[in-house]
Amino acid sequence: MPNPIADPFVEIPDTDATSELAVLEATADGVVTVVLNRPEKRNAFNAELIGALRERFETLREQETVRVVFVRGAGGVFSAGADLEWMREAVDRTVDDNRDDAMRMAVMLKHLHDIPALTCALVEGGAYGGGAGLVAACDMAVATAGAKFSFSEVRLGLIPATVSPYVLAAIGPRRARRLFASGEMFDAEAARSFGLIDEVVASTEALEAAKSRITGQALACAPGAVEQAKKLVAEVAGRPIDHGLMAHTAHRIAAQRVSDEGQAGVQAFLKGEKPPWVEP
Repeated sequence: MPNPIADPFVEIPDTDATSELAVLEATADGVVTVVLNRPEKRNAFNAELIGALRERFETLREQETVRVVFVRGAGGVFSAGADLEWMREAVDRTVDDNRDDAMRMAVMLKHLHDIPALTCALVEGGAYGGGAGLVAACDMAVATAGAKFSFSEVRLGLIPATVSPYVLAAIGPRRARRLFASGEMFDAEAARSFGLIDEVVASTEALEAAKSRITGQALACAPGAVEQAKKLVAEVAGRPIDHGLMAHTAHRIAAQRVSDEGQAGVQAFLKGEKPPWVEP
């Protein structure tokens, strides 16, 4: 499992109140859904919601039984971005206070990004600012056709700083420059063409069907191999294809072939049987 990253911001306890802001639904076979639960505020981020999500994602990073994690918003909206009251408080804070506040968001996103299992955002309504960044921090995303997206920070004299590493990884620097600098709103089909989401579905019912399909795909995969496959992307991305990279990738597949999962999976395939991580 990944080593924990430094997280000095622990003043928000895991109380019932904060837990209710990020509801965790889990099944016995390791399917987890984390729900942003401020529907009256269109699931906008404030310090308490960020703290609750951070705790949820940090816990999920360490759970070997988790096979797939879905992230969605309550009330038919993914997230409206920053809460207005939270933003109003930031105006009167010092640079240091604002840096600490932003770092909490950065840590929360990193915990989500580092979950070993497959992660998937299920987007309805809208995903704006930090909400769109949360989508980008997942491994994949599905959105309903009516969903809207925007990195609108520049319209407020701000910039989408803490979400930027995940957005750039998802859509590339040129597209990010356009969307960050224009603050334009775009629809689900545009988000798919940009690479921010992977699939557009017609309705909430179709979103549930996509969730079921993705769950089935995830449960067919070896959990340790999923974790290693995600790490492999980080190790290979951006590197030149030279002898060092070829040697590294050869070592990685060799190690996986002799792992318990690799041995069990190949043997099951050769015998025409299901591997041990697949429910009978």
